[in-house]
Amino acid sequence: MIYFDQAASSFPKPPEVADAMVKAVNEVGANPGRGGHQLARQANYIINTAREKIAKWIGCNNPKQIVFFSNATQALNQAIKGLDWKEGDHVLTTSFEHNSVRRPLEFIKRTYDIHISYIDGKASEEMFISEVNNSITDKTKLMVMTHASNITGDILPLRKMINIAKRYGIITLVDASQTAGHLPINMGEQEMDMIVFPGHKGILGPQGTGVLAVRQQIDLVPLHHGGTGGGSELIDQPQQWPDRYESGTLNTPGIAGLSAAISVLEQSEKNNVPRETILTNELLKGLQSINGITCFGPSSSDNRLPIVAFNIKNIPSQEVAMILDSHYNIAVRAGLHCSPLTHETLQTMDQGIIRVSLSRYNTKEEVQSFLQAIEEIVTAYDEF
Repeated sequence: MIYFDQAASSFPKPPEVADAMVKAVNEVGANPGRGGHQLARQANYIINTAREKIAKWIGCNNPKQIVFFSNATQALNQAIKGLDWKEGDHVLTTSFEHNSVRRPLEFIKRTYDIHISYIDGKASEEMFISEVNNSITDKTKLMVMTHASNITGDILPLRKMINIAKRYGIITLVDASQTAGHLPINMGEQEMDMIVFPGHKGILGPQGTGVLAVRQQIDLVPLHHGGTGGGSELIDQPQQWPDRYESGTLNTPGIAGLSAAISVLEQSEKNNVPRETILTNELLKGLQSINGITCFGPSSSDNRLPIVAFNIKNIPSQEVAMILDSHYNIAVRAGLHCSPLTHETLQTMDQGIIRVSLSRYNTKEEVQSFLQAIEEIVTAYDEF
């Protein structure tokens, strides 16, 4: 199998990830923070070590404000729905948002009668920033933005957007689901208030892991209520972080794997091997040379993630993906990618888009095999 669906979930993982998870299951197994015996303490050590490692890695000034969830979607829901919303409040976001941002926003719009402005993600940077400035009102409470499109790989001008938000005292929330593990992130230097990312994409960690990091004191109403391991005599949720937001048993094996993945990632960052960039350039150049192919997103890998989005003439994207899977043993993602706003912006709602996404484990030979498969598919449709 040639696996080109890394933007959905990375595969394969570094062997250290599975090793850490197996060790947590076979040698620890206890409930973190739910007992004083040595196995419970070991489980708690795994969790706290991961918190500290993540906080250092992303420049969060308080490891206790690293909160674990089962995925980025849950973390985004907590960050968005947990704010103190009032009728007439305003949110600024983009047309490149995943449904994990859009649907919680539309929920609070219906619930609290707030207003949402969607900035055109396809616009030039100058027009984009101009529209951001023009959309802000004295009721703008939150600016939530994807760091990069999960479909085209476009990287949004995050730094400039945050600078504008800071000027007006607007809370910022960054969805780094596609960029964590690919691009440097430092909450302090970039002045992010909140950031969310999963473990299973660019970080190459396990599924079932997601993180919400909060740099400053933002009082979020917890979405879940229940046992937190401490303060059991209280009727209400405890006030302290992270307990306030982590009701129920945490995924200790998953968090152990996430911690191991970040350790591997930190080492690879030191080596600075631009494998993904080289492969993305080769893939993009190859697709652009085939008649009948329409590519979406930046024209080079300089300002994009290792994602290439394209269509073949007017052939449904799902049909092409099925052919690649059944005849060539190549896995890609096609359709709307849980981001219909992006497809509305690109005018591809009917056809969808074929998305190819790479990781450091993909190879030049795989890219060449893929390009040959696409040429054969195009030729076959031409003959038909």
